[in-house]
Amino acid sequence: MVRSQYPEELTIGKLAAAANVGVETVRFYQRRGLLSTPRRIEGIRRYGEADVSRLRFIRQAQTAGFTLEEIRQLLAFDSGEDRAAAREMATKRLAELDARMEDLQRARASLQTLVSECAVGKKGPCPILKSFET
Repeated sequence: MVRSQYPEELTIGKLAAAANVGVETVRFYQRRGLLSTPRRIEGIRRYGEADVSRLRFIRQAQTAGFTLEEIRQLLAFDSGEDRAAAREMATKRLAELDARMEDLQRARASLQTLVSECAVGKKGPCPILKSFET
């Protein structure tokens, strides 16, 4: 029998540390219904490996840009093994990220032009400041 790295004995602080989040983050996810609140054992709530995995999943999904509602849906897909729906959500999210990256690239190019036009030693109003006035 393989022994779990996180047996059902983690306090909320140890759970948070294992997933590299704060205790308030754990509580926030519990209030939002993304993470269950276990019953108390001898007055203390105890968490296990499944809780650590779920918490890490939530954080990684957020890093990928999914909203909490989308993460809720992904968690529901996981329990039903609905790969097609999960793939569709991820594909949509990827398209949104690509569009955002294009917008950021345009903004970067525009700012780079303004920086070069505002070179030291040039006379007149700064093009950077002027561009933000319009």
